Amino acid sequence: MRAPSALLVPLLCLVLAGCGFSLRGSQALPAELQQVAVSAVKPHALLKRELKARLQVYQIPHIEMEALKDNADTVVIRLQPETLERRLLSVFSTGQVAEYELIYGVTYQVIFPDKDPLQASFEVLRDYQDDPDKVLAKSRELDLVVSEMRQEAADRIIRQLARQAGEQ
Repeated sequence: MRAPSALLVPLLCLVLAGCGFSLRGSQALPAELQQVAVSAVKPHALLKRELKARLQVYQIPHIEMEALKDNADTVVIRLQPETLERRLLSVFSTGQVAEYELIYGVTYQVIFPDKDPLQASFEVLRDYQDDPDKVLAKSRELDLVVSEMRQEAADRIIRQLARQAGEQ
């Protein structure tokens, strides 16, 4: 009985590798991404800080905008102010809000050297359950959810940047 199962695992790995499957974090970044500079309309934007941290995780060198004058081969990401909206999903029998859908909107521009700028935008969605009896705890939970959404947005920008660089 062990022989068929011992052959099944390598065969499954071979089939997955053959169809082009790869984990998200394991994608190779194009050579065009030698350096990335990040700017934002708001100088202390939290998404800018998160994006810089995620660039370090992916081992993509980033430089400050002040040093950009010396480097003509740097990709620039310009972040527009992010938006956070709430959409009502359900209410308690008392009429108080029970559940929201949080909509975190991101708009940015990518400028590749000697190419036209590319504009992109997307939304990250999360459901959030509110409890009027636990305001302080729910406020902290909301901060954590928005922080997680910001991290997902930064990861998504990097994935889209890698894809766009490969197409350029």
